Amino acid sequence: MDDVKKAGMIALEKAVSAGASYADFRYTYTESESLSYNNGAPESVDESLDKGFGVRVIADGAWGFCSSADVTENEIIRVAEKAVEIAKASAILQTKPVELAPIEIYTDSYISSFNVDPFKISTAEKLQYLAYLDELMSQNEGIKYRNSFLDFRKINKNLLSTEGLDIHQLIVQSGAGVSVTAMRSHRDRARRSYPANEGIFECKGYELLDEVDFENNIPIICQQAVALLEAEPCPSKTCDIVLDGSHVSLVIHESIGHALELDRVFGGERNFSGTSFATPEKLDNFKYASDIVSVVADATSPHGLGSFGYDDDGVKAHESDLIREGILVGYLSSRETAKRIGKLSSGAMRADGWGNVPIVRMTNTNLKPGNLTLDELISGVDDGLYMQTTSSWSIDDTRENFQFGCQIAWEIKGGKLGKMIKNPTYGGNTVSFWNSCDGIGNRSLWRVWGTPNCGKGQPGQNGRVGQGAAPVRIRNVKVGF
Repeated sequence: MDDVKKAGMIALEKAVSAGASYADFRYTYTESESLSYNNGAPESVDESLDKGFGVRVIADGAWGFCSSADVTENEIIRVAEKAVEIAKASAILQTKPVELAPIEIYTDSYISSFNVDPFKISTAEKLQYLAYLDELMSQNEGIKYRNSFLDFRKINKNLLSTEGLDIHQLIVQSGAGVSVTAMRSHRDRARRSYPANEGIFECKGYELLDEVDFENNIPIICQQAVALLEAEPCPSKTCDIVLDGSHVSLVIHESIGHALELDRVFGGERNFSGTSFATPEKLDNFKYASDIVSVVADATSPHGLGSFGYDDDGVKAHESDLIREGILVGYLSSRETAKRIGKLSSGAMRADGWGNVPIVRMTNTNLKPGNLTLDELISGVDDGLYMQTTSSWSIDDTRENFQFGCQIAWEIKGGKLGKMIKNPTYGGNTVSFWNSCDGIGNRSLWRVWGTPNCGKGQPGQNGRVGQGAAPVRIRNVKVGF
């Protein structure tokens, strides 16, 4: 069936007649393309088209969900009836009926901002661009392994509900990155990547490639990778550290974003990826961070990978406070989880494609910028390290204790950068760490860094999210694990 709205109305009517008190119909059509280049030759070119629909219902106070790639009338009817059947079966074990926080009802169309549709650029031109990046990396003879990639996605999504929602969204996302490795042996190697550990991902079109300065930065990371082979290892001590924005993005993601997903807080992830220390009784009174730290969830951030018009509950994208001047004041939530704490939804309910049920996901989890330059952050450190670009991460299942690593660091002595350090690592406790933050970079150093591979849920779902970050300074951190 070509008429998506007609298909949705059939599904909703059938769900209600089968006993649903609420139903929504979500149709998704996704185009994806990823290309990679490895040591002078194309490594992969993957293209895919994926379309289908899902019907989500509440019946007898419980959720039911069913989906299909076959968008025909008979299949739509079958799926809607099956979703209600599943809900009624689930209700047998339901201890409390599902309740939803109220929302405004919209009929709307949302298109993300982009200038050049990446799917109108030929594969040959994209491979030619990767060959150019590979040639730049090959100029340094000390580099033994070089890789570059491009990644594009176009998502068409329709959402209709028995409450009257009628929303269409078109979202275009683009990504690119390079990495180089210098090595003397399999054990003695050093990797550098740009613009971040996983490249850069934004809600933009092909124009993103013109905005990333690969030409000037590829020679720098090549030189750094070679130099790291001779650099001293990270010392084991307690000192002050300055972290670059791309790595702060990872710290926000792991220690704030996941910790404040309200379904996780309620135990919904307990037997997979854990719970959270940030339990509801702490709301509005818990000192999560220092006074200069404020964090918001903002699905309206320009070009953020976690930006959209409406979540899969139909909640309009908006900014929502999570941490205000160090105090925990909010959560990432859905209509159902928000209702449990007497709040409105933060608009964080999203599914990975048509075949999965929506779950609470990060949008753009943004640390608000401060007022310091990078030089001012560094000059305030007498003895410490300046670390750049994520290399590793590990955090416990309550999001309290962590250990992170970076690709490169420099010693700081008397407020000045000194010798290069390889394999820098540090660890700590989430609350102690963020309460020790006494400096945040200014707006010119701030950007929303995209994370294209956030895993969550059972069955597993991949989420595309963002974190707004600038460099930060943290006092008295254990380094050199």
